[in-house]
Amino acid sequence: MPTTPPSTQARIAAAVVAVLGLTSCGAQVDSTGAQTPKTTVNRCGEKVEYTMPQRAVVYEGGSADKMFALGLTKHVYGYVMPPANPPVEESPWAEEYAKVKFLSDDLLNRELVVDAKADLVVAGWNSGFSDQRGITPAILDGLNIQSFMHSESCFNYPKYPEEHPPFAGLYTDLERLGQIFRVEERAGKVVSDLKKRVTAVQQKAPKGDPVPVFLYDSGTDQPFTAGNHVPPHDIIHLAGGRNIFHDLDARWTKVTWEAVVKAKPEVIIILDYGDKPATEKIEFLKSFPTTSKLPAVVKNNFHILDYNEGISGPRNIDGLEGFADYLRNLKN
Repeated sequence: MPTTPPSTQARIAAAVVAVLGLTSCGAQVDSTGAQTPKTTVNRCGEKVEYTMPQRAVVYEGGSADKMFALGLTKHVYGYVMPPANPPVEESPWAEEYAKVKFLSDDLLNRELVVDAKADLVVAGWNSGFSDQRGITPAILDGLNIQSFMHSESCFNYPKYPEEHPPFAGLYTDLERLGQIFRVEERAGKVVSDLKKRVTAVQQKAPKGDPVPVFLYDSGTDQPFTAGNHVPPHDIIHLAGGRNIFHDLDARWTKVTWEAVVKAKPEVIIILDYGDKPATEKIEFLKSFPTTSKLPAVVKNNFHILDYNEGISGPRNIDGLEGFADYLRNLKN
């Protein structure tokens, strides 16, 4: 067996130490021997090191839309789209959806993510990620799968809460994804354009006392509605209305019909699901004795909000513009 000269052994040992030093400091080495740089970005209130993902799995339209808006389609392996989401063919990014894999029409789960060989999962806390279903960022960390959470869902994330007004959370997500994927300039432009559209709406908002607005998601025994931590709250407020549950420190939550009646909403926004059509919800509100005499019901003041306009994503601004137009027409 040939022997290695001492000088060569020393050089090899030094090279090994150098590589180990790089990996211990956070750099990774790919199959070609090249370093894979990392960037540190907040995941809710926790600082996390990310490498550039190549096989992202996204949950629901909001997650996919954020990636597509940033021009990151090639980094998306596939999407999970539960029944509440309208058909992706109706999306402004329908062509991008067609380029990636449809993985499931069920809820997000660990087995699906592992089978997909995902290197990033994008979802919300308790909206995709779930302790009960055994798929959380901590669990994925243990599987060496990166995760990214919608900032608007972070206010009650265990150990690492972080609070953002819903639209500010949208901007934050786009900027953070821009950092992870090294497209900061693109993210800055997308955010700037969205903010300009919001400003244009605010400048045309109706004057005077804001109209009381009730967001009806679902529920018959108890209504499910929007607190002040989800996008419809900002949609209502920025368009010139007042969420009747604006002081409810929650995301999507149950309230009582008595509280709705007491607030006397003059407008009702119906969140339109793929599996729970708005027409059925309106018919219920008109026929249910408790709600049939509400000012909004009597005047037939219903505005339909698409599901993907109501969950965190770029289409929030479409939802804002649509509702703002409705309110202005109502006032005229």
